Amino acid sequence: MNNQNIGAQKRMIIFTVIVFVLFLVYEFTVLKPQQEEREKAAQAQAQTQNAAPKTQQVGTSAPATDAAPTVNNNSIEALSSKAIASKDILTTIKTSKSIIELDTFGRLAQVTLLESKYVDENGKQIKLFEANQLRPLEVRLGNANINTEAFKTPYVTTATTVDATKAKQNVTLTQTLPGSTITKTFTFFPDGKYSVNVKTTNKEAFFITNGARPNVSESNMGEMIVKGSIVKLSDETLKTIEDGDLDKNENLIGARFVSNFDKYYATLVYNFDKPMAVTLMPDADNNPQAFIHGNDNITLGGYAGPKEYVVLNAINPELTEAIEYGWFTFIAKPVFALLQYIQSYVGNWGWSIVIITILIKLVLYPLSYKGMVSMQKLKDLAPKMKEIQARYKDDKQKQSAQMMELYKKHGANPMGGCLPLILQIPVFFAIYRVLLNSIELKGAEWILWIDDLALMDPWFVLPILMGASMWLQQKITPNTMQDETQRKIFQMLPIVFTFFFLWFPAGLTLYWFVNNVFTISQQYYINQLFEKRRALKKQ
Repeated sequence: MNNQNIGAQKRMIIFTVIVFVLFLVYEFTVLKPQQEEREKAAQAQAQTQNAAPKTQQVGTSAPATDAAPTVNNNSIEALSSKAIASKDILTTIKTSKSIIELDTFGRLAQVTLLESKYVDENGKQIKLFEANQLRPLEVRLGNANINTEAFKTPYVTTATTVDATKAKQNVTLTQTLPGSTITKTFTFFPDGKYSVNVKTTNKEAFFITNGARPNVSESNMGEMIVKGSIVKLSDETLKTIEDGDLDKNENLIGARFVSNFDKYYATLVYNFDKPMAVTLMPDADNNPQAFIHGNDNITLGGYAGPKEYVVLNAINPELTEAIEYGWFTFIAKPVFALLQYIQSYVGNWGWSIVIITILIKLVLYPLSYKGMVSMQKLKDLAPKMKEIQARYKDDKQKQSAQMMELYKKHGANPMGGCLPLILQIPVFFAIYRVLLNSIELKGAEWILWIDDLALMDPWFVLPILMGASMWLQQKITPNTMQDETQRKIFQMLPIVFTFFFLWFPAGLTLYWFVNNVFTISQQYYINQLFEKRRALKKQ
């Protein structure tokens, strides 16, 4: 092959291997072992609870207030890092979707999700927060002396239990301090959202936090998970800071909502009528913590729970922007909107993925067609290309010129098979992020053995089918590579992909498998078309 064609083939190798294989390898290597992550989170959250704020703008430090859970040797649950002693719970609120517990310091101590699909690896209903982390709605006062007293003085409540399963309910918490009284007036709604007014007497300034992000581990994820904070500002921009990336305080003016989030869950506070002033502070591990400037009176809306599009949209459409899709959000959001629209008619997320994959293949068909045609032309020109290489093997410049003339004469493009692939990469990343981050797939059944599209295929059927379809796709795709090393790399890709996809969510593997099946059908059609043309030329 001439230098230009060899270069084109190498570029194709680079694009394919780096963008896909190395991307997946990176996803695996950045994932920390689950146990290590839990231990680190627990240590960081303990430090957060006891750490002094770095500047006076966000108040003063609070003494540790969370006593160790009361341990019952007969109860495994009592040993959990999320267990909270009953003596520390002041008010328990039940909504149609969750149980919210307020502790003696007026904070959201715990949120337990009640829907059947929200269970952990032990079959227990998911709890969002660690017992020792920074709690949502913790108040810190600007006056250091009063703040110290605040963490020694419990609130009193107007109700110890609240039933908000069918209608909104109110509860008021009051804390009487030397020189000031703090009042928190809550309204809880059946869907799990709430509103809260916090005020102090004697114009005592305070700061209130939406708390540390939920800490809900996913037991079998083999991919990179973004965790951190998102703040939406009045100019419609989003400020996203991932865990570990905040090394100093950052002040933001005009915040419409603040969200601390992990893959599937978030703790949000918002005010769309009167934008907030927010200070983001790093904890001991440079994870972002948000403190909202309350002055002496502030009203906020709040929500702690799954990042379900329908739920967030019902609260306020702007909150759907708290769902993180990464760089390709501008493609991912309409893709998810279409997927959800299909699901509303089909009633099954698995078949919705199949349908949207077919639709995407149809939209991208012109690009795929051009790439496949280009590969067929190069296949037909292979004998002439070899002839030119042999004739001008000692004159590379002449060889390149003759190759270019050959391509021009027959309308072939050595990059023709590569360009359509490059243009489809943003779509792949978008659908990847959608299927990875959509909590709607959690607990969603498909067929027979697939009872949760957000988890790996328990019997590895889909990954194996995906690998087999990738191998078949290679077999029927024209291969103009002359270099044996390149051939071997591509022959190994189905094995490599199968291995990686063993632990990927079944929904994502299903997309890739269906995508391969329709690529095979397209390639088969193009192959038959060119075979007929070749047969006609021979007549």
